[in-house]
Amino acid sequence: MSHILVVEDEPIIRSALRRLLERHHYQVSEAGAVHEAVESYDLDDFDLIISDLRLPGEPGTELIRLAASTPVLIMTSYASLRSAVDSMKLGAVDYIAKPFDHDEMLQAVARIIETNRQPEQTEREAPVAAEGPQDMGIIGASPAMQTLFKRIRKVAPTMSTVLIRGESGTGKELVARALHENSPRAHAPMISVNCAAIPETLIESELFGHEKGAFTGAVAGRTGLVEAANGGTLFLDEIGELPLEAQARLLRVLQESEIRRVGSVQSQKVDVRLVAATHRDLKALAHQGLFREDLYYRLNVIELQLPPLRERGDDVMLIAQALLARIGAGMNLPSLHFSPEAAEAIRRYRWPGNVRELENAVERAAILCDEDEITPDLLGIEPDIGQERSSYAATALESMRGPETSSTEPAENLSLEDYFQHFVLEHQEHMTETELANKLGISRKCLWERRQRLGIPRKKTTS
Repeated sequence: MSHILVVEDEPIIRSALRRLLERHHYQVSEAGAVHEAVESYDLDDFDLIISDLRLPGEPGTELIRLAASTPVLIMTSYASLRSAVDSMKLGAVDYIAKPFDHDEMLQAVARIIETNRQPEQTEREAPVAAEGPQDMGIIGASPAMQTLFKRIRKVAPTMSTVLIRGESGTGKELVARALHENSPRAHAPMISVNCAAIPETLIESELFGHEKGAFTGAVAGRTGLVEAANGGTLFLDEIGELPLEAQARLLRVLQESEIRRVGSVQSQKVDVRLVAATHRDLKALAHQGLFREDLYYRLNVIELQLPPLRERGDDVMLIAQALLARIGAGMNLPSLHFSPEAAEAIRRYRWPGNVRELENAVERAAILCDEDEITPDLLGIEPDIGQERSSYAATALESMRGPETSSTEPAENLSLEDYFQHFVLEHQEHMTETELANKLGISRKCLWERRQRLGIPRKKTTS
């Protein structure tokens, strides 16, 4: 069990963070200031220190110097992003903005602890991590991608059929090409076919070829794409869109290693390695009669699952930087870079279109950018505000509860407005407006605007 030290001077935030981490099987210790942490604990005994930037006495960044061997994650408000960036220059492993999203905090904690443990296995695993992006053309340092790289290297030299599954835009064709280029067939062609892009009436002719006069317009014989891949690799993207008739003929290719052109009575042998990809659930389609079950089991010899970009942690920034470098070089603008705010927006956005959407956003920003620095507005992305508000409300509600009043009911059902109204009405009798704003992690102006919008009057004071 990993041991984490939380250094936060606000008891309700510190308590909420402790309960969040303990629910996910972390051991947690607490401190309210830097000097309290130093006096109470040996900082080198922890796997991670999570500290607020602004603390009474010394700032949280002082822990970076005092805990030489323990990574420090800095928490800061949105208004202090520049300070957070400065803290990273001082040696903080990362920063996270308050109010933080539950999943965002847990992902950051898991990533940092995992990364900090990797040096213990450097000699054994460093070659894998180093070779993945270079020899496969795929960028990825996350554990999921490292596992994928290992499997590619293990599967590539074989003749086994591979099924690549993943959402649209995750880079399934890159994985197929990595399989081909790391196989003994690398000297032969890799033929890529998008099954969804070929009209149903032509797909058999395209895949298997046709003889002269096989149908109207067939003025000459034609070699099919399967035959063209002879000796190499045939990559069928979106294979779930393949018509049932073509599925039957493809099954024969897998079973007998032979094809018959449309209009021909003779079969011919082919030597192809088949790699297929889909974003659909082929097993469910087979149960519905929309995909041949025997073909599904023939395809699913080896399955490689490609994770969506939102589950790949810091890979999103590695990919964004690589894309920007490539696009900037093509535009003769090698000094293009992301502002800290743009980098934060890229990290926080969920990228439903995955790497393809990220590439489009970076290209758009590079084209529209007037300076060398890319700002968030140029990316054309908007975070999932509804989800952020829900997660913040859950954190805030849990912060408001003490340990003895904590409820087992899911806090995620409380809206941000409900929490805001509840908190303000309960605490405004003994807190100033400045104190209320600080507890909520917002400015006094924002507090006043929300009072106006929600119709919450300020407490009347007597002279």
